[in-house]
Amino acid sequence: MSWFYAFDLFGVAVFAISGALVAGRKSMDLFGVLVIAIVTSLGGGTLRDTILDNHPVVWIRDDLYILVAVLAALGTIVWVRLTRPIHETGLLVADAFGLAIFTVIGTQVALAQSVPVSAAVIMGVMTGVAGGVIRDIICNEIPLIFHREIYATACIVGSLVYIVLSRLETPADLDVAIAVSTVLAIRLAAIRWHLELPRFHLLDRKPAGDD
Repeated sequence: MSWFYAFDLFGVAVFAISGALVAGRKSMDLFGVLVIAIVTSLGGGTLRDTILDNHPVVWIRDDLYILVAVLAALGTIVWVRLTRPIHETGLLVADAFGLAIFTVIGTQVALAQSVPVSAAVIMGVMTGVAGGVIRDIICNEIPLIFHREIYATACIVGSLVYIVLSRLETPADLDVAIAVSTVLAIRLAAIRWHLELPRFHLLDRKPAGDD
C-alpha cells in the first residue's frame, strides 16, 4: 500500500467521522448516518474526478473507500454511545483534519493531470470543501464554507504551498506534511481565535437633496 493511498483512506475516515457527528446531532437513524458519512467523505473526490474526466471515480474503482467510510461512521456511533456526546469543537476539529488532507490530495491529483496551477488550486479546494457542503445542505445546516471564520482560504494557502514545494523538488513526503500542516494550522487558528477575512459592506447612500 502506497503512502498516497493510505493517506487518502485516512482522509476518508476523518471526513466520515465528521459526517457521522453531524448526522448524530440531527438524531438520524443508522442508515441516515451512513449516507451522510459516505457523502461527506467521498463527495469532494467524486466531483473532482468528474470534472477532471478521471473515470471511473475512485470509490467505484476501489470499494475499500466505501468500507472505510462505513467502518469510521459505525466506530463513531459506538464511541459516542460509550463515552458522551461530542462538543461542537470536536466536530470542527475533525472537519479541519479532513479539510487539510483532502485539499492536498485534490491538488496532487490535479497536478498529475497536468492542469494549470489555477485549476490545481481549485481542484484542491473543491476536494476539501465539497463533501462538507453537501453534508451541511442535506442536514439543513449553513455550510462551514459560508461561515465568517476562515475556511476555504486555508485550503487555497495549503494548495499553493504544496504546489510551490513540489516545484522545488523537495522530498514528496515533506511537501505533503508541510502543506497539510499549513491548512490545519490556519483552520484550527481560525476556530480558536475566530479569525475571519475583512468583510465588504455596501453602504446605502441618501438620495441627492436629502438632508
